[in-house]
Amino acid sequence: MPQKTKNTPMMEQYLSIKRNYPDAFLFYRLGDFYEMFYDDAIKGAQLLELTLTTRNKNAADKIPMCGVPHHAAQNYIDILVDQGYKVAICEQMEDPKLAKGMVKREVIQLVTPGTMIDSSASEAKENNYLTALHEENQCFSFAYTDLSTGELKVTTLLSADQVINELISLHTKEIVIDKSVTEETLKKIMPLKILVSHQDQLLENAESSYTVQNLDDQLEIKAVKQLVSYLSVTQKRSLGHLQQALRYEASHFLKMDHYSKTNLEILENSRTGKKQGTLLWVLDKTKTAMGGRTLKQWLSRPLLEKKPIVERQNKVASLMDHYFERSALQDELTSVYDLERLAGRVAFGNVNGRDLIQLCQSLEQVPKIRYVLESIDDGTFKKTLKQLDPIEEIVELIKQAIIDDPPLSVKDGGLIKEGYNEKLDSYQDAMKNGKKWLAELETSERRATNISNLKIGFNRVFGYYIEVSKANLAKIPEERYQRKQTLTNAERFITPELKEKEALILGAEDKATSLEYELFVAIREKIKKQIKRIQRLAHAIAGLDVIQGFAEVSEERHFVRPELEEGKHDLHITAGWHPVVQEVMGKQSYVPNDVIMPQDLNILLITGPNMSGKSTYMRQVALTVVMSQVGCFVPAVKAKLPLFDQIFTRIGAADDLIAGQSTFMVEMKEANQAISHATKRSLILFDEIGRGTATYDGMALAQAIIEYVHQNVHAKTLFSTHYHELTALSQNLSELENIHVGAVEKNGNLIFLHKMRPGAADKSYGIHVAKLAGMPEILLKRANEILEELERDSGNDKISTASKKQENTVLSETAQINKKETQLSLFGPEKVKPDLTAKQSRVITKLLEADLISLTPLEALNILYKWQRELKKGK
Repeated sequence: MPQKTKNTPMMEQYLSIKRNYPDAFLFYRLGDFYEMFYDDAIKGAQLLELTLTTRNKNAADKIPMCGVPHHAAQNYIDILVDQGYKVAICEQMEDPKLAKGMVKREVIQLVTPGTMIDSSASEAKENNYLTALHEENQCFSFAYTDLSTGELKVTTLLSADQVINELISLHTKEIVIDKSVTEETLKKIMPLKILVSHQDQLLENAESSYTVQNLDDQLEIKAVKQLVSYLSVTQKRSLGHLQQALRYEASHFLKMDHYSKTNLEILENSRTGKKQGTLLWVLDKTKTAMGGRTLKQWLSRPLLEKKPIVERQNKVASLMDHYFERSALQDELTSVYDLERLAGRVAFGNVNGRDLIQLCQSLEQVPKIRYVLESIDDGTFKKTLKQLDPIEEIVELIKQAIIDDPPLSVKDGGLIKEGYNEKLDSYQDAMKNGKKWLAELETSERRATNISNLKIGFNRVFGYYIEVSKANLAKIPEERYQRKQTLTNAERFITPELKEKEALILGAEDKATSLEYELFVAIREKIKKQIKRIQRLAHAIAGLDVIQGFAEVSEERHFVRPELEEGKHDLHITAGWHPVVQEVMGKQSYVPNDVIMPQDLNILLITGPNMSGKSTYMRQVALTVVMSQVGCFVPAVKAKLPLFDQIFTRIGAADDLIAGQSTFMVEMKEANQAISHATKRSLILFDEIGRGTATYDGMALAQAIIEYVHQNVHAKTLFSTHYHELTALSQNLSELENIHVGAVEKNGNLIFLHKMRPGAADKSYGIHVAKLAGMPEILLKRANEILEELERDSGNDKISTASKKQENTVLSETAQINKKETQLSLFGPEKVKPDLTAKQSRVITKLLEADLISLTPLEALNILYKWQRELKKGK
């Protein structure tokens, strides 16, 4: 029977290291493989589709194990980290040949979802943010960084909901917390499926001190130090590229919560989660990865102040007026690599020769970009030109030192140019002469032995050798060579002279390789001192790239420069359109619309059929505002816009499964968010408020919300509804106006005009829309019969006492909200029919209790048919 075995020294070493990283996969270096053991191996084999084997196969306590080749480890690490796990990379810290006893091993890096810095080409325009949270006195100091670029920002948030909004908006995959974060806050974070890491100890080091230099709020300093400490502990290398923490206030930008960004599809398509079909998709004409990331940041946080917006507009206008210069600028930007991430790789110590060549080529474009901007002699780019620092000394250094096509590895030699270092040249000369001598020796030995296939080879075990096939062994003069190795089909020999040359060549190779790495590290350190200059340059080029993209798309799509009104709240858009829908449909297919909301008009009540374009009309107004406040031109023939401080949306119907909330609860929460926080400088979009509950409830809530916004908020509000009874509000609410989407019936078919017209829609055309959706003809016919019967019954006053009682209750409750008798009568005047049978009364009661809004059309028809049969039986 197998005996339980004692752990070997190697396994003891593994277990001691693993104890420090209980929440990570430990990649333990053994020769050419990274091995995993125990639970790591079992789970890792499953996630990475590896073969699970065992160590101590004959023992009772077999140890599960699996491994990955060290040269392919990055792919496996990426897979694990993408799934939300951490990976601790444990390396051999000494040469096993020279080690006495156990080879020393250490974890050299902990890779986590928030610290991934190697992104694929498809993700080059994406930021990967790591966040940190510190909670104190019901305030939350919140910091975030992108380790690959060094961006670092911090703010103070006043509620856990604001924290959640920031986390979702930043798409963060990992948050670092300390003991200050309460269980209550943690419970709100956990459903987001973000990896939660802990860092309680604040390290005092150079990076930590540098990053907080411009901060004076102690809570914010704690959050930044917490973040930097976590990076120091996990990355175990220089963080010299981290920028000084920049404090930001959410109130300094146009505020949109993540619901609004999702509803408006600014950065992500709400159905696919992809870029296509979004405002970002339309506007992204950037030529560089850092420009693409900057565009996303601008769209996430549009500006509030007129001056910087106008500065951007001036640059866009200038580039639109200078087509040839803009084309030249685009050509130069195309050759600029990701300077932000190259700077990060230099500081991080994982830059290679090819990265330095990319850095050099990018910096060589700067004088060309400057020349293009200088040729636009209108003064618009004066500030930008000051920021475009070519950093010639780095260009000169790289051109002198690094060969044009260096290898990927920086430790195997072959990347430093001849003439850069005298000692290296001497080693390389010895290597060249030695190899020349070997070639000459091979030729002379073939001639001397008359063996045409004699060759001189090399391997790491035996060094250089002379190889002769067994068929030719008899041709070798006696005692000419010394036998070294016997193979199946050949013999290998050496000579004293060859061994002497081998020592010279290999000594030169080893020394040259070692010296090249030392020289490369020295070059890297020189460049490292200029990282701040590279980052400033990257920031300037990224902003310029976004501006040229705005100019390009504005000219292509015939966008116009909006006139910005500061202090006023007039909104005038002439022949505006939805930029994304137009991109998909084409300009000829899209019907433009005006939006006229002067100072004294704050609410547009929009009616019209489903699918006619009400939601699109509302969204295009919001997207026009966003485009305007990031400095882009807008989709319209003419536009005069105020500066909005917030955008709130309630569009679409969706459950919030994460928070465990129904569609109607989400609707009410989003509506409440708007009416509670909006100001008169805000924009509110309400689409079909109240449809998620019973008709009376929904209508009452919709009217009450309109009245509340009208009387208390005074924000510019677009409110679409199918409750036609609400259109009578325009008679009593001075800041409200009715508009509707035009539609006409032709030969029984409904034709949408997609054109906004003054006044209310005459009916809702619901059955016509069902026909467009392909409903069966027999069903549509039956629906028309029921509709006619309901309308006739309503006209003949056949509504029960119970109906009248519920209506009066709704009217009474709504009237209390604004204490004015502006409540509409939802139906015509009613009289109680005295001769109702008991069966008829039961059916009417069932009708009043039915939640019709939640039924499908077919379910509703079946119920109506059932009730009709029940009533007919009673006759």
